[in-house]
Amino acid sequence: MATTVKSLEKIVAELTARIEVLESRPTRDRGPASERQMTEDDARAILLGEHSGLSHKAAAEKLGLSYGQVYSARNGFTFKPVYKEFRDAEKAEA
Repeated sequence: MATTVKSLEKIVAELTARIEVLESRPTRDRGPASERQMTEDDARAILLGEHSGLSHKAAAEKLGLSYGQVYSARNGFTFKPVYKEFRDAEKAEA
């Protein structure tokens, strides 16, 4: 099955139109890009300390971290010892 130049041009035009539609959609603003690596002190501040009441995005902005770094710490994917302290503190309060 030979592909003609006309059919390739049609495919390119269709793909270009799809790309334009996708690029025109609004994106979610998850906050800043990370400016540095997250530390255990940051994780404690996010989970147990002064930034524990903030949203992921707000905490990330205050500390110069990314939304993903804050999300990962708060859900126990990173800084597991600090996350364990957080869980133990929640159990003690209950």
